[in-house]
Amino acid sequence: MAQQRGIIKLAGTIGNITFYKTQDGYMAKEKTSLDATRIATDPNFIRTRENGVEFGHAAHVGGILRRTFRGVILNNKDSRMVSRLTQRMVAVVYADVTSTRGQRNVMDGETELVEGFQFNVNAPLATTFFAPYTASIDRVTGILKVVVPSFIPANMVTAPGGTTHYKFISGGASINFETGVFVADAQASALLPWNGIASVLLSLSNTVTLASTHPLFLLFGIEFYQEVNGMQYPLKNGAYNALSVVKVSGV
Repeated sequence: MAQQRGIIKLAGTIGNITFYKTQDGYMAKEKTSLDATRIATDPNFIRTRENGVEFGHAAHVGGILRRTFRGVILNNKDSRMVSRLTQRMVAVVYADVTSTRGQRNVMDGETELVEGFQFNVNAPLATTFFAPYTASIDRVTGILKVVVPSFIPANMVTAPGGTTHYKFISGGASINFETGVFVADAQASALLPWNGIASVLLSLSNTVTLASTHPLFLLFGIEFYQEVNGMQYPLKNGAYNALSVVKVSGV
């Protein structure tokens, strides 16, 4: 594909060239001579069909994870989060070493590869919150926990201009990717002042199914607020909020 230049931008098809708008700007690409019927039936495209099935599966399970944590993700994501999560799920699918090509899946892959995923690449957790913390998953009790020892907020939190307060958020879930059924729990700290005074030890515990046989995911993040006339308002629509998958326990 090519990016359109000049003052006048086009949308539509002229000859064999299709012009269209994306979030990266106006683009143009040449129409392909292949049709869907040929791709679906021609033996020469068997690998294409296998890749398509596995990519579709990755997109589907990525959607399940997003629905599971919708309330936590809502104000803590960038515009490309969906596509980036799908690509991470593709890596999980490709890690399946037992199924045949075209049938590889997340449940037989390595869900631990989702660990470290950033929902907002504009504000990675590691460059927003510098204080040490521990993330743990107890599969027997179904408790997924983040513990944050005392720290100085002004020193350990990279807050955007206008910040007066912040809070920590966490989400834990047990997800059956085969059925789409999940058990999820979300927690949040109180609003805490962003200043030079040491915080108290903080613990966020998320409770899911006891002794779950499905993958477990633990998310942890930080959100920023501004106090105006005694009211707290989310800062810049969450553009600087950070959220990450900090722990995964596969099966």
